[in-house]
Order: sequence, then C-alpha cells, then structure tokens
Amino acid sequence: MAARVARKFKRECYISRKLKSNNITRYYFSTAASSANSLNIPKTAPHFSKKGMLLTGATMGLLIGGGAYASTVDEATFCGWLFNATKLVNPFFSFMDPEVAHRLAVSAAARGWVPIEKRPDPSILELEVWGRRFSNPIGLAAGFDKNAEAVEGLLGLGFGFVEVGSVTPAPQEGNPKTRIFRLPEEGAIINRCGFNSEGIVVVAKRLGAQHGKRKLETSSTTSSAGDEVVHGGKAGPGILGVNLGKNKTSEDATADYVQGVHTLSQYADYLVINISSPNTPGLRQLQGRKKLKDLVKKVQAARDEMQWGEEGPPPLLVKIAPDLSKQDLEDIAAVALALRVDGLIISNTTIQRPDPVSKNPVSEETGGLSGKPLFDLSTNILKDMYILTKGKIPLIGCGGISSGEDAYKKIRAGAILVQLYTSFAYGGPALIPKIKTELAECLEKGGYKSIYEAVGADCRQP
Repeated sequence: MAARVARKFKRECYISRKLKSNNITRYYFSTAASSANSLNIPKTAPHFSKKGMLLTGATMGLLIGGGAYASTVDEATFCGWLFNATKLVNPFFSFMDPEVAHRLAVSAAARGWVPIEKRPDPSILELEVWGRRFSNPIGLAAGFDKNAEAVEGLLGLGFGFVEVGSVTPAPQEGNPKTRIFRLPEEGAIINRCGFNSEGIVVVAKRLGAQHGKRKLETSSTTSSAGDEVVHGGKAGPGILGVNLGKNKTSEDATADYVQGVHTLSQYADYLVINISSPNTPGLRQLQGRKKLKDLVKKVQAARDEMQWGEEGPPPLLVKIAPDLSKQDLEDIAAVALALRVDGLIISNTTIQRPDPVSKNPVSEETGGLSGKPLFDLSTNILKDMYILTKGKIPLIGCGGISSGEDAYKKIRAGAILVQLYTSFAYGGPALIPKIKTELAECLEKGGYKSIYEAVGADCRQP
C-alpha cells in the first residue's frame, strides 16, 4: 500500500511540473487576476496553492509512513486493531431501525466488509463433537443469517460454528413490521419475526455455491502448503449448522421438516429441528411427548434413507424453549434418549418478562425475549436437561451469553458448545475474540485442561 501511495505522489508531482513548463500556470494566474480586478478583489495569488501543496505533501507522507509501519506490524497485532476498530462503527447501528441495522450487518458480512480472524484460538478451547473438530465452542445462533447469505464472512470472524436459518420450505414474509424491538439498558431484544425466509430453494442454491467455493479454496490451500489440513466441517474449517422451520400455513409440520432434510442436509455439518419459536402459531405444541416422538422418528428416517459417504449423515438436533414445565422436560429427555437424538439446543427465546425487563414499556410487545435477562432461565433449563439426559446427549447452551464467564457457566451447567445472538448484535465482531480469551482464562483458573473436563461440573455430586 505504501509503495502504491508513493508512486501516486510522484506521478502528481511530475504532472505539476509538466503543466508549469507549458505556461498553463501563468495563464491561470493571469485569468485569476483579471477576474479579481472585475470583482475589486486584491491582486494576490491564491494562497491555497501553497498551503494545499503542503497539506497534500503532509498527508502523503503520513500515508506512506503509516503504510510502511503497518507492513512491519505482525499479523496478530494488525488483526487485533481491525477487530477493535469495529467498536467505532457499532454506535451508528444503534441509531437505525433494528431490522435495517440487521440487514446492513448481514450484507457487510456477505460482502467481506468485516475483519478476518487470523490469530489461532487458544488450544484449550479446541474440542471434538459428533466426529467434527471445533477450533472453539463459540457459535452464532440461528436467526442472524436466516438465508445463508454470509456463511463465509461469519465463519471468518472466528466463530467455531455458524448456524443459519430457520429455513422454511416455501418463501414467507413473516409477521408484519415493526417486529424487532431493542431494550439496550437490559441488553435484550424482543422479536416476533415469524420465520421470515426466502425459502428452501434459494437457500439451497446459496449453500451449494458457498460449499463448492469453500472446498475449492481449502483444497488449494492444502496443495500449496504441502501439509494435510484437518477440516472442521464438510467444506473446510468452521462448522455449519442448518436450522429447519415450518411454514406458518402448513398443516403438515413433519412434511416441512422432511423436505428441509432432503434438500439441505448435504451442505450441513448438523441439522436442527426448530419447534420452539414462540412466533409461529402451534409450533411449540410439537414439544409434547407423543408429537415430538413421531416427528423425530420420521425426520430421522428421512435423513437415514439418503445415501451418505464415509462421514455418514449429519447429526440431528432439536431446539427447545425455556418456557417448559418439569414434566415437559422429562418427556423431551425421555424421547431424546430413546431415539438417540444427537443433541439439544437449550434454549430459544422466552415469552416471559423477567425483571428488570418487566419494568420497561417495551416489554409489552409480544414476541420472544433474548439477551441477558434470558441467561438464568435458560441456564437452569440447561442444567435440568443435563441431569435428565445423564450427560449422554451433547447440549448447546444458548441464551444471554455476553462474556467468557457466561460461556463458562453454560459449560459447567452441561453445555459442550454455546451460541451467541443478542450480545453479538450489540457488541459486534470485537466481542468474539474477547469471549474466547475470557473463556480460556476461566478454564485455566478452574484447573481444567480442556472443555470436556468442565462440562456439567455444577451438576455433579461432590
């Protein structure tokens, strides 16, 4: 960059000398003087010329010097600068309508206008789940990139995994706007989007194109480096989850989920049956014991009847709500154990309004609440489910995580992986390396050598 700026500066100096040699400068000053006489302006040469040259020279010098200095800085330091610089942009998003800000954020990630994490994750955060290697357990929850527009950019931010969706078979607009509401003082969001989705066909084309591109780039890197690269997911580093939903007007929920499996499972490192959104009428009724058992059995059969290579079919998870009774949790745990569900995500948003949200006028809006006020509720459900499943099913902790300590508490409550959403919407890319660093420190202070050792620590008998 510094060399490019220097060449541009030299070229401008050369052009300036050439113009003077052709008497263009004299013509300019004579014309300016006659114009000044007609307007009764003193006959003085415009002094912006000299000052402008000095300013231009100083600016060029700073650019050249800055570019030269930046080229000497190690990659890790420069990467840190880029992530910290995103903090300067975050305040501008707070002045926008929440859905407009969301769209801009997704578009920025889709176009590569976000920093790329070049620094390696702390080795203590590396783990293996479902036979896949995760460089860290911090993931992005479904709902942010609903239509799989920005998978590459979001994985590049340093997430261990990214979950897209929820994807519905047919395109649908979702609920009427306005449907997203901020509660910044509480670090929370209320949304009633209602599975707005571009539909399964559009998402499949997008994932197919991204899948091919990532595989090509990974194979190119492997061959040029000469070393074998251990892939995280099907298409390269970073794990991709696909969250499946049903259409609002669909009378056969099972058929919708089966269609999602048939169309999108080839691109997914894991699949999620979302039956816990509070914004689609009747959806949460599928969490009942009989309906859940029938649904999971049919979706598993649809997945298993497809042809798979040595890797086998993608794991199938179920995402549940935090607003469940003890009996509901026992029923879900029984079904999950009996049918050998590959994992549970705990939890989705809540229809409750715990303090201090209840004192905020915005709390009267209908929809699911996410963010800090959800943390305790979702973590208690997570702990209950870890105990009910006897630690035999991988659990993903989701709800209210905004720091490494929060992630650590989720892991001690039974989660093997965790997911962010609302805190990422507020904190931006700089939050990701911060949480990873803090989590690594928490594990080390707790005397753990790996995440596995900490999973469910708060649920064990002394």
